[in-house]
Amino acid sequence: MLFVLLAVPAGRAAGRWATLEAIHHLENPRNLARPGAKGELGAYQFRASTWQMYTSVPFSRALDRLESDRVAVQHYEWLRRGLERAGQTATPYLIALAWNSGLDAAVNGRSPAVAHDYAQRAVNLAEELERAARRRP
Repeated sequence: MLFVLLAVPAGRAAGRWATLEAIHHLENPRNLARPGAKGELGAYQFRASTWQMYTSVPFSRALDRLESDRVAVQHYEWLRRGLERAGQTATPYLIALAWNSGLDAAVNGRSPAVAHDYAQRAVNLAEELERAARRRP
């Protein structure tokens, strides 16, 4: 599938891969090239400010799935570290919650109901993706 996501040690990779793929399915399942309502681009619908936290590659390259995957892994790991620094276990639910509503909101219990719904949908999709991957020969 996506070598950037799979080229990490087993144990953490499956959860991260499935969570990121679920986020992709929620954010931009048809891989549309047009910007989102707030200028978001790519498979994960990054905002320019988030993109620029991790790369000097032009934001327009968020439409390139490989570039977008690289930034997604970095953002996932930044969220994971932030959750752990706050004393939280970085579950797929909390990663997706922080992805959608921001790390501070997720850590401080200020995420809106719509973000909690997003996080639950991401968890459900991630679990389905992992089950499907285990069934493949």
